[in-house]
Amino acid sequence: MEYAYVNARIRAMKSRLLGRPFLEQLINKPDVDSIIADLERTTYREELERAGVQFSGINRIEVAIRNDLVRAFRAILGFIKGGEEENLLTLILQRWDVQNIKTILRGKKIHAPASEILDCLIPAGELGEAALTELVKQPDVKAIIDLLATWGVPYARPLTRNFKEYSETRDMLVLEYAIDTFYFEHALSILKSRDTEDNRIIREMLVTEIDINNLRTVFRVIRDRMDREEAKKFFMKGSSELDTETLYSMVKTGTLEGALKLLEPTSYRFLSAIPQEYVTAEKISAFEKELDRHLVRKGISQFLGDPLSIAIPIGYIWAKYAEVTNIRIIARCKQSGVPDKELREALINV
Repeated sequence: MEYAYVNARIRAMKSRLLGRPFLEQLINKPDVDSIIADLERTTYREELERAGVQFSGINRIEVAIRNDLVRAFRAILGFIKGGEEENLLTLILQRWDVQNIKTILRGKKIHAPASEILDCLIPAGELGEAALTELVKQPDVKAIIDLLATWGVPYARPLTRNFKEYSETRDMLVLEYAIDTFYFEHALSILKSRDTEDNRIIREMLVTEIDINNLRTVFRVIRDRMDREEAKKFFMKGSSELDTETLYSMVKTGTLEGALKLLEPTSYRFLSAIPQEYVTAEKISAFEKELDRHLVRKGISQFLGDPLSIAIPIGYIWAKYAEVTNIRIIARCKQSGVPDKELREALINV
């Protein structure tokens, strides 16, 4: 594939991403309508106009930025269509299918309103907005899994196999681990087939996400006082610095403080900078937010990688995701009257 041509196109798309000064401008806006007015002077104008036919206010923003992100990702796939590179990029985009299914399952378990669940979804993978909307309409977790099976979606298999255990324990971690393991093992098995720079880049991103999922599990196990031996079965094979033994040792400390101490020799030592008040209160959402930022930063850093590899498309995907996420956070915070200080703390990457 001619990467020089593809990456030239993507760099042109990158040049239209909103910079930090523009995000600061949005933060300083008094309300949602003024945010829309500013966004109408950007590349989001077309999608905002389309969304404005049916929606207003924050719903208009949500629909527009979601559609713009999907359109951008589809454009990148169009640039590399037909080659091995398309398959590799699809592996990365499928992680949003996994995230969306997990979000829908969690939402149904706690009986969240359909509108709230839909607002949290990003239809960037193979399951489009229509399919996700249909899944959200299902009455319960079992019905969602059954519909995925009816459609022949591969993720239905691990969910079906583990549904009995979930129905007995009501522990969503059972289903989340099942679908995560299925996705990562499948993706990594594909990447083993060829030892190329592109495969290495994708593999490194996937292993980082496995590490992050494992750390999320560690923090939840400690907070929820789960059985330590039982927790071991929810760890996936990730990087060598966060092997199963290290993860289990973190769990055995029984405290977030103890777990963080064991992370000091690793690349995740940055979690120790989280204020002590969050550690004491076991507010793991603060840790999850930092892990999200770490993944996004790693993805965006691919812009500095080999210009004749898949690094540039990967960098753009994560940069665009960060932009859309930040716009969404700003709009929601303005809608709810959240102070600017808390708004800035919520941003995933600026």
